[in-house]
Amino acid sequence: MSPQAGTVVDAGGERVHVVETGPPGGPPLLLSSGLGGAWFDWRPSADLLDGAHRVAVFDRPGLGLSPAGRAAPSLRRETAILAGLAERAGGRVVVVAHSLAGFHAEAFARQWPDLVRGLVLVDPSYERDPSGGAWRPRFSRVATHPAAPRVQAPPRVSAAAVPATRALGAVVGATRIPWLAAPAGRRLAMRFLTRRRVPVPDGEVRAVYGRGTVLGGILAEELAYREMAADLAALRVRLPFPPVPLVVLTALGDVKDPAKAREWAEGHRTLAEMSPYGRQVELPTELHLLHVDRPDVVAEAVAEVLGRGEAGEEG
Repeated sequence: MSPQAGTVVDAGGERVHVVETGPPGGPPLLLSSGLGGAWFDWRPSADLLDGAHRVAVFDRPGLGLSPAGRAAPSLRRETAILAGLAERAGGRVVVVAHSLAGFHAEAFARQWPDLVRGLVLVDPSYERDPSGGAWRPRFSRVATHPAAPRVQAPPRVSAAAVPATRALGAVVGATRIPWLAAPAGRRLAMRFLTRRRVPVPDGEVRAVYGRGTVLGGILAEELAYREMAADLAALRVRLPFPPVPLVVLTALGDVKDPAKAREWAEGHRTLAEMSPYGRQVELPTELHLLHVDRPDVVAEAVAEVLGRGEAGEEG
């Protein structure tokens, strides 16, 4: 992936920053970051993928180099953006989604199956109980049965809080402290999330994390997280997951509690079982930012998804 800044495009009623590389005729891939991530985090994976694929890495509204969102973060907004980018790509896409973006990718596949060729979920977010109550979501096709339990939605606060998060981000950004501290802060954070030290120019890091808009965007997504998890659980009740290839990559190296590691792995296994063509890959020693540390594993998963898709189409 080249270090160019990319372009800002219209997608799903929002304006998002997109960096595109690879041959125009290659299979289209959409790469989406987790909470607080930016387009340059995908550089190691994109460098392995863009020789044979048309790779589009995008920043959600208010993150990376994207302008602030017109709407508050929500499952509806994020899936509409994915649909707009898929239509812009001109065909069915493979979505490669990290962490929180796994919610968005799954919802997109359920709502727009005709635009989806397959999914690679990179250590995706998983919630046993998104409502905060006793109900445990079911992830298989059984969840489409009329008798499936209803989802108790958490209180809706994220949209109302957006003006406050934007104002707070603007105030903190105006101090110039984020601009000054961003490179060192990112390097410190990456020490806990990756083992591979992939340098990103300080200017690129400041252009992202020195912006008050990004600080506000991160806060807004954090507030919307539980709501998006509950909305996805409700969507699972209403819409089946399409029979498309799916690979779920599970990083366990930063889950120290054996019981929590088992729960995380079991949750990801259940996600993989959403599709008859799903498979889980457990990586016992790897950390959360797999697309930084193990771009080879991400590239292999993409190849598997595309290969299974082609075999299914021929069959």
